[in-house]
Amino acid sequence: MKIGIVTDSTADIPAWFLEEYKIHVIPVIIVLDGKEYVDGITITREEFYNRLPALKTPPTTAAPSIGDFSASYETLLSQGCEHVVSIHIAGTLTTMLNVARQAAKEFEGKVTCVDSGSLSLGIGFQVLAAAEAADFGLQAVLDAIQSNRRRLQVAAALDTMEYLRRGGRVPAVVARLGGALSIKPVVELIEGVVKPVSAVRTTRQADERMLDLLLRQGKLERLAVMHTNAERRARLLLDGAMARSPQAMPREILFSNVTAVIGAHLGPNAVGFAAVRK
Repeated sequence: MKIGIVTDSTADIPAWFLEEYKIHVIPVIIVLDGKEYVDGITITREEFYNRLPALKTPPTTAAPSIGDFSASYETLLSQGCEHVVSIHIAGTLTTMLNVARQAAKEFEGKVTCVDSGSLSLGIGFQVLAAAEAADFGLQAVLDAIQSNRRRLQVAAALDTMEYLRRGGRVPAVVARLGGALSIKPVVELIEGVVKPVSAVRTTRQADERMLDLLLRQGKLERLAVMHTNAERRARLLLDGAMARSPQAMPREILFSNVTAVIGAHLGPNAVGFAAVRK
């Protein structure tokens, strides 16, 4: 059975992986000062982060249309795929999964929509696991996704909680972490829910906490270090992990300035990782 794979632009998958595995990516919409942009097409990540501090109103995001999803499903099925697996950002964070499921109804059981429970390369690694298993049939793909998800940790150290608070998609207990004295919150995304890990007073302390969380994972099968226009900070996190536990690191490590859609909710100067244990 030939399986087609679809995801959305929040997955942050590098272009060469998309091309190798013929993964379809549906771009998300981002709204800046009342004007809509198509993620990664009509606005780049660098342009977004450069504009972010000067925006008059907080950026917002919107899911693609049902038609956008339908078009990707139709394309893959017309190219000989017998089934499509569509993997998306956590349903607790956006309506995108619901839109995908509405589109899937048009295709009479030929499309399976999967809630990744994650974001950025936390989604991306599930997509890659699915793509690698695609030659072995639908059940193999779903099993690969679940195996990856069970071994996944996604965590981030934010420079501010303000952007998450504005979006209204963070529990009050987490929002309060960053409410006073310039606290730097460290959070984890577990099954689509943002949960507090710790709250420290300096960026350096936050970075040390992130490094500790990463090294606790033990030997890794996959690793991505991610940031929101904070490359130097992210490089220091990766360098620290490589220096202290090189034997635990995978051969290939991804490094990503995350998509504007996620940056709109995390704010600038955040650093994080997505790690899959061996």
